[in-house]
Amino acid sequence: MKKSLAIIGGGASALILAARIDSKKFDVSIYEKNKTLGRKFLVAGDGGFNLTHSENIDQFVLKYTPETFLKSCLQSFTNEDFRAWLQVLGIETFVGSSKRVYPVKGIKPIQVLNAILDVIKHKQVAIKSQYTFIGFAEDGSLLFDNQINVKADFVIFALGGSSWSKTGSDGTWLNIFKDQGILTKAFQASNCAYKVEWEASFIKEQAGKPIKNISISCHNKTIAGECVLTQFGLEGGVIYALSPLIRDEVNQFGKALVHMDLKPQFTKIEITRKLKSSFQKNITEKLRADIKLSATQIALIKSKLTKEEYLSIEIVADRIKALPILINDMAAIDEAISTVGGIDLSEVTENFELRKIPNHFVIGEMLDWDAPTGGYLLQACFGMGSLLAKHLNGLAIVK
Repeated sequence: MKKSLAIIGGGASALILAARIDSKKFDVSIYEKNKTLGRKFLVAGDGGFNLTHSENIDQFVLKYTPETFLKSCLQSFTNEDFRAWLQVLGIETFVGSSKRVYPVKGIKPIQVLNAILDVIKHKQVAIKSQYTFIGFAEDGSLLFDNQINVKADFVIFALGGSSWSKTGSDGTWLNIFKDQGILTKAFQASNCAYKVEWEASFIKEQAGKPIKNISISCHNKTIAGECVLTQFGLEGGVIYALSPLIRDEVNQFGKALVHMDLKPQFTKIEITRKLKSSFQKNITEKLRADIKLSATQIALIKSKLTKEEYLSIEIVADRIKALPILINDMAAIDEAISTVGGIDLSEVTENFELRKIPNHFVIGEMLDWDAPTGGYLLQACFGMGSLLAKHLNGLAIVK
């Protein structure tokens, strides 16, 4: 006799779990608060659908905080496994210049979602829309806002984090689990913009401008890439990747100091030599012609120096290699790409089962882990769903 399996939530983790579960062993139902599945999955596709990253899996696993928690699921269902699985579904992918992986040109996010939904429907998974989970009944059954109680042999929670509430990921479930004696952490923004108090005249001219081919350091970690100057402060991949360190500093001290290297390919000695040997008449022309700084990069340096300091080759060279930028806040949580916080990792086993509620599992952004953008977030969610499906499929099911 089949066992019943209830999946609460319809995001990336839930989708692949339902797609890879053994339908000969389980009767599966998905309970989703929205009218349709995968809303955040579709929103993630705005501006280019970055599915995963192509780097070597040994380096891939190091992008996560903490590094060890997701290692087994990422190795069990690698980025290459993900691409191969999508190919079987008819979704061809390619590696972009940034080494990120996307569907080939012409394939839209809705087509990827529909390909996965076709697998789920073929497995005869029941999809229950507009079911909002509101808690546990005294007998342990699941309570929904439509006054329906659900009892299942196995329950998988995939309710998402607390960013992009318009997609249903609002984190309102946190207190439900806290009331069950499960250790939780307050949600905080990750992969978000960070607030910088720019000089008014500078940001009026430079807001929206990218700073390319740079690196930013916080403590002993340095990330290369690019970012964007905004009225609020800084955003973009290079700053997102430093989120754990910046967030900890802001939480502890109310501010965080990062240093921007505008020319990572040159040493300070090389920059100083180029400036001193330049045939250009003034420092701005030297920076433009000999160091190849953009107008925005030059304006950024000038905004951080006095007129006297800007005329000093030594000081300018020092700032090119380590321009200090003070961050004093994070963007609002609902403006973040992802969040940290949720259920503490100590509360789940290696197979994501809640230690205090047997046969109940938690996957996806409900758990307190962090990753940068670039395909790492989605890969982790698919990896968790895949690993849990493998675990459940391997259980001895009573006939």
